Amino acid sequence: MLNKKFWIWVVLGVLTCYAVTGVNAQSNKIQVRGSVKDIHGGTVAGANVKFEQREILFEQNTTTNEHGEFEFINVTKGLYQITVSAHNFAKQTQSANVSQANSFEIILQPESLAEYVSVTSSYLAGTPEALERTAGSIEKIDKETLENARVFNFSEALRKVAGVNIRDEEGFGLRPNIGIRGTNPTRSTKILLLEDGIPLAYAPYGDNASYYHPPIERFESVEVLKGAGQIEYGPVTVAGVVNYITPNPPEKPSFSLKLLGGNRNYFNGNAGFGGTFGKTGLLLNLTRKQGAGARDNVRSGLNDFSSKVVQPINDKNILIFKYSHYNEDSQLTYSGLTEAEYAANPRQNPFLHDSLNLFREGLSVSHTVVFTSKASLNTNAYTSYFSRDWWRQSSNSGERPNRRGNDPDCRGMQDLLTTCGNQGRLRDYRIYGIEPRFNMQFDFGEVRNNLDIGFRVHHENQDRRQKNGDLPNSRDGVLVESNVRRNFAVSGFIQNRFVWKDFSFTPGVRIENIKFKRINRLNNTIGETELTQVIPGFGMTFNAFRNTTFFAGVHRGFAPPTTADIISNNGGVVDLKSELSWNYEIGARTRLFSALSLEGTFFRTDYENQIVPASVAGGIGAVITNGGKTLHQGLEFSGQIDSAKLFTTDYNIYFRTAYTYLGIAEFRGNRFSSISGFTNTSVTGNRLPYAPKNLLTTSIGYSFRNFDAFLENNFIGKQFSDDLNSINSSTNGQNGAIESQIYWNTTANYRIEKLKATIFITAKNIFNKTFIVDRSRGILPSSPRLLQGGFKLNF
Repeated sequence: MLNKKFWIWVVLGVLTCYAVTGVNAQSNKIQVRGSVKDIHGGTVAGANVKFEQREILFEQNTTTNEHGEFEFINVTKGLYQITVSAHNFAKQTQSANVSQANSFEIILQPESLAEYVSVTSSYLAGTPEALERTAGSIEKIDKETLENARVFNFSEALRKVAGVNIRDEEGFGLRPNIGIRGTNPTRSTKILLLEDGIPLAYAPYGDNASYYHPPIERFESVEVLKGAGQIEYGPVTVAGVVNYITPNPPEKPSFSLKLLGGNRNYFNGNAGFGGTFGKTGLLLNLTRKQGAGARDNVRSGLNDFSSKVVQPINDKNILIFKYSHYNEDSQLTYSGLTEAEYAANPRQNPFLHDSLNLFREGLSVSHTVVFTSKASLNTNAYTSYFSRDWWRQSSNSGERPNRRGNDPDCRGMQDLLTTCGNQGRLRDYRIYGIEPRFNMQFDFGEVRNNLDIGFRVHHENQDRRQKNGDLPNSRDGVLVESNVRRNFAVSGFIQNRFVWKDFSFTPGVRIENIKFKRINRLNNTIGETELTQVIPGFGMTFNAFRNTTFFAGVHRGFAPPTTADIISNNGGVVDLKSELSWNYEIGARTRLFSALSLEGTFFRTDYENQIVPASVAGGIGAVITNGGKTLHQGLEFSGQIDSAKLFTTDYNIYFRTAYTYLGIAEFRGNRFSSISGFTNTSVTGNRLPYAPKNLLTTSIGYSFRNFDAFLENNFIGKQFSDDLNSINSSTNGQNGAIESQIYWNTTANYRIEKLKATIFITAKNIFNKTFIVDRSRGILPSSPRLLQGGFKLNF
């Protein structure tokens, strides 16, 4: 009886507290009203109005009525930000100090239509309507998410996207290995990388391996597209498109400074300046990063500078100039560890003198001309130069070291640091391209049409040399390889989105014509070949009800072979087909209310021919082969929920998740192993290497006014490193299972309004777990625990 009375009083007490709190909270609620007008005093109907307080992730959205009026109810006191956008007007943002029932008047300036089109053309889905009508899975990591998470690199950022598998390498995230929906992540060769919609890779047609990756500090958001919309870009359409978005110059001059440091000698300094002066927008960004890697005797240091100039010519023409400069000086080895070396010390690195030097310059000019409000032409011209000099004593764990047996003074590891020489893999890449894209919107009866037509002319030149040095620290030597590899590609696409009521249908086709040429300057042999590929695609959407879209799509996946794979060193043309697949997906995305967004997708990638390349990064078992049939099939799910938007509270508890279930990733047809000594062993039905069945990233956070903190968990399921699905590790470490991995990360931010500063601390891999992340060139360990702290100032 006593217990019953006790719990009755407890329940009554709790209900009383909630009632009092509710009354007090309700008494603090304020009604905010306002109006939107143009510069002549006319009302603007249908304008989108966003009312937000970012520190607590509070947000309400509405549209103005026929009188240009808007209203928000149940608003608490505090400093807010009102953002208003409307067609043919420049976006307007202003602060609002809400202390009592307030009324605001917002004046919109007319917008340069050319500027609007040029900005949206940088995105894969440029407007909310375009995103809603996108016939495929697309996700965006916005600026706030990147900043609040204090992501260390792109590897950490992209793990927040469903379907994406990231394999780390040196522990610094400078060369993320990106796989999507079960594709092998090695060097991100099956992914198309873009910057503001322009090709980012140094040789996307002839050698799509990604040894260069710009630092994340250069960008403000990331888009990942995995559906039929890929055919607009190319050449690679088998897995997905990753588009990095640079910020635009702010309206008012501003300066930012970010400094942070941490263990393992980590330092990151970033300075930015931007503003609009007259009609000219200017943005400058400078980054210096340095620190130790995941293994002993590994360090990296880089400098990155980028600039952006936005120059309107008139209301219908605008130019955007971009220039970037990157250089990296790293002490970095290429080889992984043998099984015995890993067992003795998983972070050891015996190659003290290996060195990697990178240099890249990029320049692009974009011009947008608007013919009418429904017809425009955007043209991108781009060029870049990339240099990579990698001097190393081993390329994989089977070489101990690589000059053993070739140099009489190199008997083995006992001579590694004294008389054993090295190899210099010296590469220079130059690319040039121009890509006009025409867009026109028109109506045909009740059907709205959005037509996109584009073509690209692209040239690549690779100068590849290898020199063998006499000493461990040689930086010159005997020339043993000298190749020039060239590609000239002409491609075009046409795609039209038919919109009828709540349905949209988007058929399209892309055509790629690629010429390959390889010149061996040592024996004066030349080989040439050419291929043409038609890449169709079709997508559809259905907007069943507000903020909910069902989508489905099918498209041809295509990835050209590299120049080195299709033409031998003696000029012979290898019978190597393009990588081809049929990609299917069906799914839905919804934002039933502002607090909750969800997306789920079923996908199926059916390869006719999945190429296994002859790349050094693939390990000593890699050979040139038409890989044959494979099948990838699974589910993706992502979601987020914010309590502040749901319950209109001062604080916010938020939850994010991204889950991938790759139920099928297997060899089909009559397939045999590519591993030396097992080429007669059938692997049909075996699981594909580096294709974990489960990937899960979840985070939960809390924010209140100027404070924000969250805890994140990354789970990567068990995977195999070879087509035999070996469980036990081989002696050289290149074969064997890679067990499942769990990482915990946490971050806390505090905003000091008076100083316009944010201080933050972050911890990656909190429990300092060590896992095997890669075996392709020998065993590579995961990154150790990283502790970092710093501040950011804005003026």
